[in-house]
Amino acid sequence: MREAAFPSRLVLTLPTFIVEDNAMIFMNLEQTLTELAGVQVIGHAAGEQEAIDWLLDHPDQWRLAIVDLFLREGNGLGVLAACRARGLGQRVVVLSNYATEDMRARCIDDFDADAVFDKSTEIDALLDYCLKQHAAS
Repeated sequence: MREAAFPSRLVLTLPTFIVEDNAMIFMNLEQTLTELAGVQVIGHAAGEQEAIDWLLDHPDQWRLAIVDLFLREGNGLGVLAACRARGLGQRVVVLSNYATEDMRARCIDDFDADAVFDKSTEIDALLDYCLKQHAAS
C-alpha cells in the first residue's frame, strides 16, 4: 500500500500568522495547513493594519506569515513592507488569486517576499513549502 504524500499528523509545528479576509478561505486554509503541513496558526488578521500591528507586537512568536494581497482594509503589500525587518528564521509568503508573473516579481523583488503561491492552483506547493520549513529548523 502506498503512503500518503503528506503525513496526516506532524509532531513539529510551524507557528504561522495568516492574513486573509475571506472567512471561508481562512477556515479551509487553517484546517488544511494544520492537518497536512504541521502548521500551528497562532494568529489571523483580515486587514492590513491589524496584521501589521500583530506581527510587530509579536516579533518572536511567528516563523511563517501567509499574506493575501487583497484585504478588507488596505492590502498585502503593506504587510509585506512591514515584514522586511523580520528575523533570520522568519518567512513571509503571498497566497493570492492575483499571482501573475509581474505581481510575483514585485512581491519578491520589491517587498522581499520569500515565495508567492496562487490560491487556485498552488496549494500543494504551499504545503510543500511549509514542510520544507520544518526540515530547515
